Amino acid sequence: MRLLHTADWHLGKTLKGQPLLDDQNFILKQIFDVINDQKPDAMIISGDIYDRAIPPADAVELFSEILTKLAEKKLPTLIISGNHDSATRLSFGSEIFKQNGIFISAKDLETPENVILEDKFGEIYFTMIPYFDFGDINAKLSSARQKIPSGKRKIAVAHAFLTGGIESESERKFVGGAANIDAKIFNGYDYVALGHLHRPQKVSKFIRYAGSPLKYSFDEANHKKSVTIIEFDEKNLIRVEEIDLIPRRDVKIVIGTLNELKKYPKTEDYICAQLTERAINVADKLSKNFPNLLNVEFKLEQKPSETGKILEFKRKTVSRTDYFAEFYFEQTNERLNNEYFEAMEKFLSEIERNEREK
Repeated sequence: MRLLHTADWHLGKTLKGQPLLDDQNFILKQIFDVINDQKPDAMIISGDIYDRAIPPADAVELFSEILTKLAEKKLPTLIISGNHDSATRLSFGSEIFKQNGIFISAKDLETPENVILEDKFGEIYFTMIPYFDFGDINAKLSSARQKIPSGKRKIAVAHAFLTGGIESESERKFVGGAANIDAKIFNGYDYVALGHLHRPQKVSKFIRYAGSPLKYSFDEANHKKSVTIIEFDEKNLIRVEEIDLIPRRDVKIVIGTLNELKKYPKTEDYICAQLTERAINVADKLSKNFPNLLNVEFKLEQKPSETGKILEFKRKTVSRTDYFAEFYFEQTNERLNNEYFEAMEKFLSEIERNEREK
């Protein structure tokens, strides 16, 4: 049996306020290209279908279109909920979907559901483990395994953070003891199809995170996104292959002085500009090169003598606005532009006038 493993679609997500639904639609079409090329017998989506519990309507509409296409292709698809999903919303209509080969497990059950698919070698059992408090994971897995006949191939589908996994900024942290789960709890499974961590990675030979299909934060800029193809013969896992995905727009970090960045060739990619010098109106000055500039940061070298320095406001002939501007600079390494300086000056002058009138 040949399986396509993907996860962490986060439909409806934004990057620094930039909607990504068009990018997601683009990459999902690419996943269908992989399906047409690789001809998997089934697909696994290991959680975080949506980016939040109440997804925007256009994200729900996109997922509905995807499910319709999968049903039309008669491609069995196994889906679990992640920590960003609403179990109730994701499981809506699941019994109807099941009749069309779409298996959605979103609710926390005492015994996880085992979905059974068949190939020419016989049955494969898929233990579906949607996101929940993993404190009693051992008992749940033990209960599910007891229902799988001896000698049958078995795959666990889960959304969790296993000890040793590499996180990125866009993954919501787990709380308490559920943050780290020992991979040993999955002993006995022939493959574990994980979701939650956005970097494609393996925890062991048989345990893998598919990763997200798109870069969802700037600290994922060096990630290489993909889907995973896995293949079983009569007894063993015989093939694991990552199929690269090429985004509509990449997510990149560019570093340098303002003049250096102005020499970059124009790109439509999503950009975080890290400046090595102080500058104002950076977004305006770089808009020609980077029309999708989403974030500006200042990476300034701190002189050893300034390390741990505490700002001291000394008595001198300066206005309150000058004090504020100095404080703002010490906190942000940015100078107030004229517009903000004038607005703050007006605000502080009004306070001063009110104090005199009391």
